[in-house]
Amino acid sequence: MKNPYTPYPVKIDEIDIATEDKSLKTFKFVFLNKADEDNFSYKAGQFAELSIPGVGEIPIGIASSPIEKGFVKFTVFKTGVVTSHLHKMKTGDVMGIRGPLGNGFPWDRLEGKNIVIIGGGFAFTTLRSSIVYMLDPANRNRFKNIDVVYGARSPGMLLYRDELFEWEKRDDIHMNITVDGTDDPDWKYNTGFVPAVVEAKIPEADADTFAIVCGPPIMIKFTQPALKSLGYQDSQIIMSLENRMKCGIGMCGRCNIGRELVCKDGPVFTLEELNLTPGEF
Repeated sequence: MKNPYTPYPVKIDEIDIATEDKSLKTFKFVFLNKADEDNFSYKAGQFAELSIPGVGEIPIGIASSPIEKGFVKFTVFKTGVVTSHLHKMKTGDVMGIRGPLGNGFPWDRLEGKNIVIIGGGFAFTTLRSSIVYMLDPANRNRFKNIDVVYGARSPGMLLYRDELFEWEKRDDIHMNITVDGTDDPDWKYNTGFVPAVVEAKIPEADADTFAIVCGPPIMIKFTQPALKSLGYQDSQIIMSLENRMKCGIGMCGRCNIGRELVCKDGPVFTLEELNLTPGEF
């Protein structure tokens, strides 16, 4: 049995600057060993630990989709020791990935349903993974309507801009791209905070509708009443959380909320499940 603390060796194959302020970069990794790539079998919504020998490791949501083969992608915000070191690394450098970890989105339960995706800022990574997964020709007919609200502070802070605008042109997904504010006279999408756009643009819920929410805590807080006003029940609101995760496998106890461990029992929970835990979210 593989030691869960041992990372798979990977090479940085490509680095893209993801936002205009260069605070986020998307790293494309390839596995050094084909067997490791095969073993790294994940679902959209899971995360992994990016491990740099002698520096440390950091939990990051997987931005690539399970249907994208031969590589794995992560979009990393430069915010601490490990992420700052990673931002200085170059293509060809070797490091490690430990995972996949967590429990991903409940895709079997979501099959045959209307799906609403709601994201804000750099938390859109696992939501990008989910959209690519659902839009794959082999999967698209497994889901009904797909509605998306994604927001950032400004147009230059939107992740995956080329993909966002391509999705916006499609007729099998309804995109609602928004920014907090902009002085760009050519901006043709929404202006406003994510919860307000949710309330104005997302269809009312029925028994076959689920909302997936991932974003900063303040966005999550104010999106919940917006969804409630549209008839979403707590069991229909699925959230992906981060809570001081460290080991990633439920051993250190750092990320607990009551009896739940975000890294092991989550990071995906329904609001109904979170209502049974201390009120941290």
